[in-house]
Amino acid sequence: MKFTELRQKEVINCKDCMKLGCVADLDFDICSGQICGLIVPEPVGLFSNFCKSNKYYIPFCDVVRIGPDIILVDICPDNAVIKEKDCG
Repeated sequence: MKFTELRQKEVINCKDCMKLGCVADLDFDICSGQICGLIVPEPVGLFSNFCKSNKYYIPFCDVVRIGPDIILVDICPDNAVIKEKDCG
């Protein structure tokens, strides 16, 4: 699977059936070439271009299944958020 295909899939949390967003980036180990985690920006409002938003870091071990349309994960959203709010 190519990264461009992965970016088009929506990430859904199995714990609360909440949409987390779409994959924006990958974290991987340079030495082994293995994927360590997915980085998913939190969905924000209309004027999201003017400020930074939070991101979810989802360890790859918490990915339950990668399907044709969605990626199912099993995480606690509060523990997976990387804070980056800067909206003055």
